[in-house]
Amino acid sequence: MYRLGVVSFLNSRPLIAGLDHDARVELRYEVPARLPGLLDAGAADAALVPIVDVLRSGGRYRVISDACIGCDGETMTVRVFSQVPPERVGTLWVDGDSHTSAALARVLWRELHGRDLETRRVDPRGEEVSRLPAVLLIGDKVVAPARARFRYELDLGGAWRRHTGLPFVFAVWAVRSSECGAASDESGDAGARSESLPATGYAELAALLSAARDRGVAQAAAIARTCGPPLGWPVALAERYLTRCLKFQLDARAVAGVSRFAALCAQGDIVPADATIIWPPGLRSQEEA
Repeated sequence: MYRLGVVSFLNSRPLIAGLDHDARVELRYEVPARLPGLLDAGAADAALVPIVDVLRSGGRYRVISDACIGCDGETMTVRVFSQVPPERVGTLWVDGDSHTSAALARVLWRELHGRDLETRRVDPRGEEVSRLPAVLLIGDKVVAPARARFRYELDLGGAWRRHTGLPFVFAVWAVRSSECGAASDESGDAGARSESLPATGYAELAALLSAARDRGVAQAAAIARTCGPPLGWPVALAERYLTRCLKFQLDARAVAGVSRFAALCAQGDIVPADATIIWPPGLRSQEEA
C-alpha cells in the first residue's frame, strides 16, 4: 500500500481523483507545512511537499511525478491582505500552514519593492487575523468573509507571473531519496530510517499519480461542485479555481519558474546557494535543454 501525504485544501483534489477508492492507496491529509514531517517520520511514502522545502532539503527529497500544484497567473488562494498599500508593508504575519507562500512573499517584496519583509507566524484560524495590519493567508480560508475587512489584497501567483512571465509551482509529489536514508542512519534518526519504496514501486507510484491527475483535470468542474461547498467554497468560485486558476502538470515552463524562484530565494538567503531539485528524468532533460 502507498501512503500518500496530501494537502488538506481543495487544491489537491484533482491530483487524487479516484485514489480515495483505490485499495493500493492510503491518503493522509495535512496542511502543507506539516507534509514534509510525514516523509521525515516515515509516515508517508510520498507527499505533496512545498517546493521551498524540497529546495531546502539538500537532496533529502526528490520529485517523483509530473503532477503538481501550480499556477500561471492568479492563484485565488495565496494572497496578502493589508490595511496599507503593499509597498508600505514592512512586517507581514504569515499563515502558519504555509512554507512556500511565505518564501514567495519575501522574494516578491525584495523584487517589487526593494525591501526585506519581517515575517511573523500566526495561527490562521485565530480571530485576531482579521485585525492584523498585513497578513498572508493560503488555502480554503482565503474565501472566508473576513477578507472583506482589509483595504488591499495581492495575489502572489499573479504578481509572480507579471514580474517573471513564468508559472509558479507551490508543491510537488516528493519521496525521500536514497541519500537521505544513508545520512539519517548516521545521525540516528529512527523515523527517517524507515524503508523506502523499491525502484519498481517508484515507477508504479509515479504512473498512479499521473493517472490520478489526468482524471482529476478532466473532472475538475465536477470535483469543484462536490468538494467545494463542504470546504466553504461557492460552487461557481470553486469551478473557476480548479479549472482556470490552478495548473496541475509540470512542464518546461514550470521547471523554469522553479529555477528562477530557487535563484531568487538563494539571493535572499531563504534557501542554500547550491539548492537544487532532483527531477524525474523527463523533467530533468527539459531543464537541461
